[in-house]
Amino acid sequence: MQYFYLFTHFLFVLTLGYYFMSAMQWYSYKIERVVLHFNRYDWHFYFFIVPIFVYYISGLYFLFYFYLLLVPTIVLWQRKLDKKLIFTPRVKRFFAFLILATIFQDALCFLSTKCMIYGVFLPLFFSYLASFLYEKILFYGFKKSALTKLNSNKNLKIIAITASYGKTSIKNFLYSVISTKYRVYKTPRSVNTLAGIIKDINDNLSNDIDFYIVEAGARNRGDIDEIARFINPHICIVGEIGEQHIEYFKTLQNIRDTKMELLNSNRVEKSFVHASANVKKEPNMLIYGDEIKILNADLDGIDFELNIDKKTERFHTQLLGSFNANNLEVVILTALYLKISLSNIKQSIQKLQGVEHRLQKIEANKKMIIDDSFNGNLQGMLSSYELVSTYDGRKVIITPGIVESSENSNIKLANKIDEIFDIVIITGKTNQKILNQNIKKAQKIILQDKDKLQDILAEHTTAGDLILFSNDAPTFM
Repeated sequence: MQYFYLFTHFLFVLTLGYYFMSAMQWYSYKIERVVLHFNRYDWHFYFFIVPIFVYYISGLYFLFYFYLLLVPTIVLWQRKLDKKLIFTPRVKRFFAFLILATIFQDALCFLSTKCMIYGVFLPLFFSYLASFLYEKILFYGFKKSALTKLNSNKNLKIIAITASYGKTSIKNFLYSVISTKYRVYKTPRSVNTLAGIIKDINDNLSNDIDFYIVEAGARNRGDIDEIARFINPHICIVGEIGEQHIEYFKTLQNIRDTKMELLNSNRVEKSFVHASANVKKEPNMLIYGDEIKILNADLDGIDFELNIDKKTERFHTQLLGSFNANNLEVVILTALYLKISLSNIKQSIQKLQGVEHRLQKIEANKKMIIDDSFNGNLQGMLSSYELVSTYDGRKVIITPGIVESSENSNIKLANKIDEIFDIVIITGKTNQKILNQNIKKAQKIILQDKDKLQDILAEHTTAGDLILFSNDAPTFM
């Protein structure tokens, strides 16, 4: 019996480790975020606190709890996750430490007559600490290698971009425009942390590139400063600033200060800063955001005007959403600074394709689908609703609201949704109560299980409807 209990204890520690590393991976391996900013504390309770409590108080009855309740529950739970644990090299190293620590502890305990119960805290703590220290050592090695690679290309110019809203779009649009003249590489997808940038440099950046466009994100003060001092950008773009991630920064001014850390480079040649940064103009800084005039924004694209060298120039793009005109303004200004002709810029902007999952228009089963699931800020979402309001047919929205933002922003969002949409499908738990309370006229459907979304849409939508996927939140939100 003791051997079976020992085996069960080993599986139990690995189960706790699986949950712990899932949470750590969701929150970029930041333990403070898992503890202080987790959106589903009920999961901490069900899959970590309660199991440990039952383990220490129930004796042999724990075997029934573990095999008949905990294991089936956690298997069903992970099957429903849309972001399952990915066994990256880092995760594999953690489990290697955990297995070794558990075997070592259990062997000592098995041989000791004084050990009455096999502990769970010591192997978990040791594995986290050993993994943390090992990753730090690896990180410094990777960082040194990336810095050497950056410095080896003396002709490389680095463009760094940050913003509360639209930094990925600005990056992709700028890449498309300046690639017409230069050899350009950009950070992939939404890679915007120092660790991600370092890995990208080591794995993907070649030595024949003229411009490297880097996206910089932050969850804490100092995150962007660390990126800026590492890559030392020549051109800095600080896009529109708002209350995104307000729960981490507490105040809008803290967000502004953090975004402006991008200029902490010792070789800035030019910076483009959105007026929402509310900063005093400095030498080589261009403050933008007030010169653009949107003429039309509908489901066929955007027409806008921009004053360039005291002359009004007109632009057209197939991109959807008036907020994209604001993103394009800084793209145009940066391209002009890089000596790309205005005619080439206009042609490039006219041909731009939307970023995947950002106001992406799809037609299926005689329904118009607008996939805006990667747009998670108030201004961008409101702008997409104004765009949808031009559609003549019935309008359906699927949304979790705005995550990592203020309650007031979600109330504004709910009020606008109520003005425009006929059916609202609310996903996620974070803003469910706020949206439900403030959406009064539209038909509301609370979606508890994302797997049922197809059935809900088949039941409640018909040909001719417009369906907007507005933001998306993973299950742990």
